[in-house]
Amino acid sequence: MDSVKVGFKKGIETTWMLAKVIVPVYFIITFLQYTPVIDWIAETFRPIMALFNLPGEAAIILVLGNVLNLYAAVGAMSVIQLSTLEITTIAIMLSFSHSLLIETAVTKKLGIGVTKVVLIRVGLAVATGIVFGRVGMLL
Repeated sequence: MDSVKVGFKKGIETTWMLAKVIVPVYFIITFLQYTPVIDWIAETFRPIMALFNLPGEAAIILVLGNVLNLYAAVGAMSVIQLSTLEITTIAIMLSFSHSLLIETAVTKKLGIGVTKVVLIRVGLAVATGIVFGRVGMLL
């Protein structure tokens, strides 16, 4: 019975931790959709996102995932209409380059070259995004 209580408590704590990130991002992005901000961001980043076969709005998701964390990206992703291929491309890209600020600080503490690590992570995200977005487009 103690295991059930501990498991339930941990589940509630995890849900709360995730909700504190996902819910505010969801509401902010939903609100921004009723303003010209999302359209402006989409138009501004459309040429860059086209490299990955993604809509301009995907820039918001990538920035949130890279600067904050994956949960913020999930919150934004749930609001913006994306295809399965687009979601998969974003997920693959963020698997390489998520939470850059926090993980770069950890890398620095470990004594590993920060510039090298960031370039490798972002480079892999860009390379896989281009390859997967292009190959997926052909399928």
